[in-house]
Amino acid sequence: MGRGFIVEDAVEGYLSKLCEQQAGPVTGLLIGQSSSQRDFVIMATRTPQKEDSTAAPGTSLDKEWVTEHARQVFRMLPGGLSVLGVFIITDNDGKDTLTTLRQVRITHWLIQNLISSERPWSLSDDDVTDCVTLHVNPKTRKTICRTFDVRDPKSVAKPADWKYQSGVCSSWTTVSCCVNVDMLVPLPNNRTSTENMDTCLKEGLKVWANQINSGVCLIDGRQLPEDTELTAGQRRNVRQTYTAQLLITPDEQRLTDVVQQCGGSVSVRGSIHSRAYLHSNKPKAKLAEKLLKRDVVSTVATRVQMLLEEMLTSEEESRHQTEQLCVPRRVFCPVKTSGPVCVCDYQFSDEGLCELTDRLKEMLDMDAAEEDLDTRQESTLQTIHSSITEELSVESVDVLEPKRSNFTGVAIATAVAMLAAAAASMLYLSDV
Repeated sequence: MGRGFIVEDAVEGYLSKLCEQQAGPVTGLLIGQSSSQRDFVIMATRTPQKEDSTAAPGTSLDKEWVTEHARQVFRMLPGGLSVLGVFIITDNDGKDTLTTLRQVRITHWLIQNLISSERPWSLSDDDVTDCVTLHVNPKTRKTICRTFDVRDPKSVAKPADWKYQSGVCSSWTTVSCCVNVDMLVPLPNNRTSTENMDTCLKEGLKVWANQINSGVCLIDGRQLPEDTELTAGQRRNVRQTYTAQLLITPDEQRLTDVVQQCGGSVSVRGSIHSRAYLHSNKPKAKLAEKLLKRDVVSTVATRVQMLLEEMLTSEEESRHQTEQLCVPRRVFCPVKTSGPVCVCDYQFSDEGLCELTDRLKEMLDMDAAEEDLDTRQESTLQTIHSSITEELSVESVDVLEPKRSNFTGVAIATAVAMLAAAAASMLYLSDV
């Protein structure tokens, strides 16, 4: 028997609306949460239109465009939410349908490979790796739901049950925390190589992510056994909110000075707000800890990647000037359903809220107003100036605890990004 999907009835309305409007094949993403027993779909969002698309209508799928859309959406999903699969609306049938499904299957693999390269954590043995493909005929409104195991290139399509239901996430549990971040990542001498810089940042993030993953998670001040049911003893269909704290033991390698040749560094310091959402089917403390830690690591990794992109752009534009580089703050926006679930976006210091609502519309097809945005979790970002020079020189990076690490090398943009201070955190990254 195949997997079962419990789908928010707002998704049915959304797909029906697309069926009425569509003038050709429409593709999009399905967003929700997987569990060992069933999957929950709470959102669907169409792929943004591509003005210069050369694909012949009804005959092919722009796999690269859909994949890039999935990468952007992945950055906007807090802990517990993920891209579960792809939907396609087309009146093709018979052989054409099989051809389309094969293209969607390839798209699934492309999406998972790209998302895997973005996230600084690996899947665990209990993670669900089946992706869903939903085919909707706009004339008959007939739906065909199939799943593929993205880990197995030879996996066959399995039929799955697709069932609409109201209030799917109305009683989901929310777990949130504030985390102090103190991370210094060396950059390569070759500052013109984006690949080298990206590799250095990912390696630095990996070390920091290992510290987060090995930390102790307290939920409402207690360390709960892994199999503890969070909602045990609570009334059914009542949403629960928990505050978590992460206690981190410094890695032994950080207790010694590290000297290496590099071309500069990126320092990320401050406090971030993290949260995870858990389905209402007897969520366990182990799942809450896993999803929350993944969100902590993912949101920092996303911002560092954005910082890299911003840094490379600004270096091209002003190589001899003092510049300001800062990571964007996290802003949440509620999903238009009867539940606590939010998506998020990242606001740079020079952006207005209208730019966030525009992105939410483009990426998630959400009609969000500025007053819908929750900007309270992370306050205004602070930045420290850093200079860019063409000359070869030795530059030391000043940090609050100078014994942590010493870096020397060719001076490039030394971006010191101060994350927003939202509240006091119980994450301790002690340095000696």
